[in-house]
Amino acid sequence: MNILDPMDEKATPCLVSEEPLDVEYLIVGMGPAGASLACFLAYHGLKGMMINSAPSTAGTPRAHITNMAALECLRDIGLEEELMRVGNAEGAMQHTRWCYSMAGEEFARVYSWGSDPRRKGDYELASPCVPIDLPQTLLEPILVRFATHKGIQARFDTSLVEFVEDEHHRIVSTLHDKVLNKHYKVRSKYLFGADGARSRIMKQLQIPLIAEPGKGVAINVLIKADLTNLIANRMGNLHFILQPDRPHALFGWLCIARMVKPWHEWMFILFPHQQSWNATPSETEYLHYIQTLIGDPSINVEILDISTWNINEIVAESYSRNNVFCLGDAVHRHPPMNGLGSNTCIQDAYNLAWKIACVEKGIASRELLRTYSIERQPVGKSIVRRANEAFGHQTKVWEALGLLTGDIEERKEAMRELGQSSPAGASRRRKFTAAIETTRHEFHGLGIEMGQHYISRAIYTDDEPNDNAPSGSPNSSDRVLYYSPSTVPGRRLPHVWLDAACPKGMISIHDLAGKGAFCLFTGPGGENWKRAAAAIANKFSIPIKSFSIGFGQDWEDIYMEWGRVREVEESGCVLARPDRFVGWRFKEALETEEACTEKLEKVMLALLGK
Repeated sequence: MNILDPMDEKATPCLVSEEPLDVEYLIVGMGPAGASLACFLAYHGLKGMMINSAPSTAGTPRAHITNMAALECLRDIGLEEELMRVGNAEGAMQHTRWCYSMAGEEFARVYSWGSDPRRKGDYELASPCVPIDLPQTLLEPILVRFATHKGIQARFDTSLVEFVEDEHHRIVSTLHDKVLNKHYKVRSKYLFGADGARSRIMKQLQIPLIAEPGKGVAINVLIKADLTNLIANRMGNLHFILQPDRPHALFGWLCIARMVKPWHEWMFILFPHQQSWNATPSETEYLHYIQTLIGDPSINVEILDISTWNINEIVAESYSRNNVFCLGDAVHRHPPMNGLGSNTCIQDAYNLAWKIACVEKGIASRELLRTYSIERQPVGKSIVRRANEAFGHQTKVWEALGLLTGDIEERKEAMRELGQSSPAGASRRRKFTAAIETTRHEFHGLGIEMGQHYISRAIYTDDEPNDNAPSGSPNSSDRVLYYSPSTVPGRRLPHVWLDAACPKGMISIHDLAGKGAFCLFTGPGGENWKRAAAAIANKFSIPIKSFSIGFGQDWEDIYMEWGRVREVEESGCVLARPDRFVGWRFKEALETEEACTEKLEKVMLALLGK
């Protein structure tokens, strides 16, 4: 492992005569990180500006798997229904396959994204949401529209040149409007760097990046091709196409075909031989090769776009400095395995937004902002490692098929051997089966998606009987595969379904929490906690909701699931932060309302850094 120093090149200084434009919040970047941050800030009633160096939202699909943890964040501000309407779920995501061509022989398939009959229950118990395939081209416009309708200004074809801090500790950013070819300045209280893998903000901050050696480059070829007839018996949104017995194209020794729009728009992700990267294939060469990978010459193929990206394993040592906060690909970069990219970006933004809102509304001290990097950087480090572990697991599959040798005769022999009734054939099939089995960590990694555990000053653990920090690595096999609901402080609030005593329709406990407020849950005998919450909310102007769950209470625990996962007595309480992570819990009610109020006041002031 080595520490990479950011580029030390200076931005070209620009002379600007106009007075700076004053805004409270400037977001650089309108990808999933920047656009979702704009949405969350706007939902909290905060106004500002976001800029994008490109002339529009994403022109190519890029990220596409949107997991339940990210959807829960967007559900909190009312966007889930629209996202579900434009995304694809269930059948479209049913399988991941390894095959010779889209039309040809299939080597193996696995259930994916909650479709495995052995894992469906885990997914249904974990969240009120379901995973969807939502290309970035469809996600970003929804986010940008929501943010602008809520009062965030948007400027396209506008890039950040540099920024400085003035004598009043405000940030003065020099921007370049490409349409007018004009430079102007914006003065803001906060600067948010969501400007991607080449983040100028991170370079200027000179925050070191922890990096492992890169895995080279990949080529995205976006095509239009109607594969509806092929997919009928090959249902799935990811298809690894491997042709060991054919000469490899220098720009693509293997391919991942990814559904973009069922079933007529696809992304073919090609992995080139690194020694040949200086080659510049023509569009005709790409077209011919992709037709080979599809395997049906009668299908018409049209190339829509060709782009490249680096396979990285990089995470920043810190995500913030003073009033500059970075998120998304600016601070963590990795292969798309496990579908953790845009999902982690959205969760970065969700974690940061409520803290900014609390500080700006005078509810919390600036100490709360320090917990953003403290909580999210370990998550970024973990998902970068997991994505690259998954890349390594795929390498084992390719190795079992003989794909990694450069000798075509050896590759042909490996393919023949795979089908032979011989000790060598049996051995190769065992290796192939074992390699496919490890990929379940990628396609059913519910634990790595949902099981984050925060440890910071914004988590109150003084009332825990012992150290409840998780043991072992978050990248251990079981913790990647399985999510265990818990109310341990620092863990995500468990999802359970509730209803009224006279049923009127189920509601997730998540929908009672969130929405910019703290939320206290108690049960029979916990009336003093509810009174304490009301008293603290009134005394400090802190938004705190409270609900009693149980027989004859505000909400009925209809499946008795809350009783299984709450891990406190009926009269105890669980306090969820605005991001629906557990901030504190207490095992049972104290004897008096005054004692409950005194305890809750101490906890709230600690969580808010006061």
